[in-house]
Amino acid sequence: MFLKKLLVIVVCLPLIVTQALAHPQPEGKVIAASNLYPQIKMETNKGVIVVELNRVKAPIAVNNFINYVIAGEYNNTIFHRVIDGFVVQGGGYDSNHIPRKNGKEIYNESGNGLKNEVGTIAMARQNDPHSAIRQFYFNVGDNTSLDPGRNWGYTVFGYVTHGEELLMEMAGVETGFNEDLNLDDVPVEPLILIKATLMPEGYIHEG
Repeated sequence: MFLKKLLVIVVCLPLIVTQALAHPQPEGKVIAASNLYPQIKMETNKGVIVVELNRVKAPIAVNNFINYVIAGEYNNTIFHRVIDGFVVQGGGYDSNHIPRKNGKEIYNESGNGLKNEVGTIAMARQNDPHSAIRQFYFNVGDNTSLDPGRNWGYTVFGYVTHGEELLMEMAGVETGFNEDLNLDDVPVEPLILIKATLMPEGYIHEG
């Protein structure tokens, strides 16, 4: 079970070679330098989740994530791996189970002091500690095994400010093996990230 949980964070490589993003933004150029805690609104088919990102602690991961948001690369993607009490992972496949385009790998910032605690968002990766690209996950449990120790951990770069209850409901959906993805722990009823939007500085979610 422990091994299964750890493997959920490993990014699943598509069988085809994906292209780099056609027009990647220079790191950090899509938002003002003064906006150290940008907010992302995620509209899902189950409701809205808002996350506050931490550019102070994880500037590389945050700028990378925002570049994908600005490019619309997370729109109409699925949360393809869900394990109750552990993680809700997404960002890599569209609603037709087709892999989305990958950009470049980024440096691991897991030693930034942010922990894989309930309600945080972090970067998924392969075994190589510096292999995170675009897939991310929400912690729906306190996952200390994903924090750095003698080995590299998984980079936490923000936390949920609205929709944590919704996130927990998403974590409890029925899952199973999906033939298209050749993966376990895939929601039987798709969990879709309809749209991810970078909100104006100082945004306060209402409702």
